[in-house]
Amino acid sequence: MRTLKKYPNRRLYDTSQSCYVTIDNVRDLVLGHERFRVVDSKTGEDLTRSILLQIIMEQENDAGEHVLTNEVLQHLIRFYGSGMQTNMAHFLEQSISFFLNQQEVMQDQMRSVIGATPIGMMQKMTEDNLKLWESMSQSMLGNQTKTKD
Repeated sequence: MRTLKKYPNRRLYDTSQSCYVTIDNVRDLVLGHERFRVVDSKTGEDLTRSILLQIIMEQENDAGEHVLTNEVLQHLIRFYGSGMQTNMAHFLEQSISFFLNQQEVMQDQMRSVIGATPIGMMQKMTEDNLKLWESMSQSMLGNQTKTKD
């Protein structure tokens, strides 16, 4: 795992490469699926989350279409401090993993099924998605019920 040190002058130093890096370089690490952590150079405090949030904020400001719309952000804010905060974090992680897996499945199907109609493939994928969402909903509702007991 790479370690990046953040100095008081806001500069990031990559200890494995022995050079300073930019936020764009850190974004490239994320896109390249490279594991890293960012620590404060003086205290050793883990600053990875704040750097990742900074990257998201910059992406949201630069993007024409936003992933995190105002409505989504408002809903997220409402979950903080509620009993559902942990469940929401777990749900978001599962949802993103599910989305990425479905994206891979769709790409594999498109590559392997040359003669099949796109409508049939989409119908099958929709049915599979509904089953998975129902399963996830049951899991989340089951966790919520257990939490209340």
